[in-house]
Amino acid sequence: MDIKWLEWAKQLQAIAQAGLTYSKDVYDVERFEMIREMSIEIMSQHTEVNQRLIRDLFANETGYATPKVDIRAVVFKDSKILLVKEKSDGAWALPGGWGDIGLSPSEVAVKEVKEEAGFVVRAVKLLGVLDKKCHPHPPSPYHIYKIFIQCEIVGGEATKGIETSEVEFFSEEELPRLSVERNTESQIKWAFKFLHNPHEPVYFD
Repeated sequence: MDIKWLEWAKQLQAIAQAGLTYSKDVYDVERFEMIREMSIEIMSQHTEVNQRLIRDLFANETGYATPKVDIRAVVFKDSKILLVKEKSDGAWALPGGWGDIGLSPSEVAVKEVKEEAGFVVRAVKLLGVLDKKCHPHPPSPYHIYKIFIQCEIVGGEATKGIETSEVEFFSEEELPRLSVERNTESQIKWAFKFLHNPHEPVYFD
């Protein structure tokens, strides 16, 4: 798979979305609709997501196109990292999800840990801001920034959530099958660097 084609499709979608937002001329609108349809066809081919679903996703996107934000909480206990088993794919991930309107990144991290794992935590440190396209995730229709925030447990107990079926802590040497759409093995091992060296610099890109 040539991922460059997918990146071009995302750029075409962004151009089309901005054009449909700001254009007044009916012929320009028609041309931008054609560009969006081309991007949908390309994305469908490269992501194995059907065109109707991609079109429905983009139909809800208006205004100038910007990256989406995915926030992940990194929680350690007894030198192990907290992971939750996702019901959607049966694989494991750091608690987290899309950024919520009205909540700061740290508030989202705290909320997601409570909802997906049952623990009450407080956010203590920004570990990194990663561009998903720079890491070995499966292709995605969206351009996504991933924010990793270290949190510490202050209460609660392990409890599965609506979207999770299990909650466990894993050592660096015994990681389970990961939900690579959400996090990769290299990212989990990178997170462990902050356990071994609290002064590890914030990572970006």
